[in-house]
Amino acid sequence: MDIDADVSRFLKHLESERRLSPRTVVSYRKDLEDLRIFLDDHYGGGGWGWGTVERIDFRAFMGWCEKKGLTRRTVARKLSAVRTYYRFLHLEDRVLSDPARTLRSPRIEKRLPGHATDGNIEAIFSMAEARAAENAFRDTRNLVVLELLYGSGLRLSELHGLDMSDLDLGQEQARVLGKGSKERLVPLTGSSGRAIGRYLPRRLEVAAASSAPDREALLINPAGKRLSKRSIQNVVRRFLDDAAPGQGLSAHSLRHSFATHLLDAGADLMAVKELLGHVSLSTTQVYTHTSKERLRQVYRSSHPRR
Repeated sequence: MDIDADVSRFLKHLESERRLSPRTVVSYRKDLEDLRIFLDDHYGGGGWGWGTVERIDFRAFMGWCEKKGLTRRTVARKLSAVRTYYRFLHLEDRVLSDPARTLRSPRIEKRLPGHATDGNIEAIFSMAEARAAENAFRDTRNLVVLELLYGSGLRLSELHGLDMSDLDLGQEQARVLGKGSKERLVPLTGSSGRAIGRYLPRRLEVAAASSAPDREALLINPAGKRLSKRSIQNVVRRFLDDAAPGQGLSAHSLRHSFATHLLDAGADLMAVKELLGHVSLSTTQVYTHTSKERLRQVYRSSHPRR
């Protein structure tokens, strides 16, 4: 069995068939490379193949990872990559059985996603709207960034890839391309629609002055090119640092805030799942823990018998 060829086929499968992002594919490659390094040492430099590895070897791999100082969360991610890889090998008849199928990951504590408070959100949009009122290109665009991340719960990559043709302002919705190249329709708030309406004339002016503008991208930079992910992150971080200093919030925190605030207001969990574009309900359920924790904090700080 050609070990390198099997890995290459698997990575090609992730890229072309499952349509995972390049960064995710690189992560899988690194995890499998770590497994191979371990197995070379574990078997004394050779004499093994993907079909000869047993479940006990994966347990030893977990111990090897822990000795290297990797966190339980990182080890769990590596084991997830191993399970996915062996499932692929088994389906492709490259191994007779799947020894990783019943492999359990180490237990890890669920981290509650960081999110902005209602007060933070009010401060952020007060600043952004005041600046956008001056009708300058950057400020009108930055307000659109904030409105779409918080108002529609978009991922950073979804916002970055949004094109002019994806918007339907009449129906107050947008088409976004999520993980695994899955499309979904997301609603636009009235505030988002107004922010976009103010921004589009400024965008047209910048595009007209550019020698080679990106005519498809919704969000562009002063040179007329699609606004980069890093630039979007920087825009959001500046507002968050002003409104919620020291909390370590990021662009993704606005998506977390979107989900948390909807659930706090009584939104249905399944509806929030669809709005976020989650495949599994368990992914969305972490936000219910956030809401419960907030209720506990209010109870502990407010009850007279505390």
